[in-house]
Amino acid sequence: MIIKKISLIFIVFLLSLFIAACGEGPKVAKVGEPAPDFTLTDLQGKTWTLSELKGQVVFINFWATWCAPCREEMPSMEKLYTTLPGDKFIMLALINRDAPSMGKSFAKKLGLTMPILNDQGNEVGLKYGLTGLPETFIVGKQGMVREKFIGPAQWDSQEAVQMMMKYINE
Repeated sequence: MIIKKISLIFIVFLLSLFIAACGEGPKVAKVGEPAPDFTLTDLQGKTWTLSELKGQVVFINFWATWCAPCREEMPSMEKLYTTLPGDKFIMLALINRDAPSMGKSFAKKLGLTMPILNDQGNEVGLKYGLTGLPETFIVGKQGMVREKFIGPAQWDSQEAVQMMMKYINE
């Protein structure tokens, strides 16, 4: 009888721990909610803080040099970056779980001019709830996540430019 009571108490205790552990996990970026703020340094040593970019549309792309789809979409990202008005639009390419030196070499080889920020330790990637690479988030002028794209895209397409212009003109 005592063993049954102890077992029952133990089971109730374990069940309460299990229920507590099943609560909400860490908060991650979701469309329609404020973008998680971050501060990172780019490959030239400049510090970028997302919250300081309010008033601009911010394109945040997580990538790595070892990711073939990431490498493939970079030229179209660069074209989008150089096409849109720099006073209303900023593109941040976050090199994620990769050596910054590899990113620098890759950027030089392709002639990339967009800021490439170092997220080698995946700190920002965790805040954004990355499921893989590449992933892109569009943050509106008020700091809200407006779009999320999983996988590569043709960023210089007419549809992509129109979408970005819609957010720029809001």
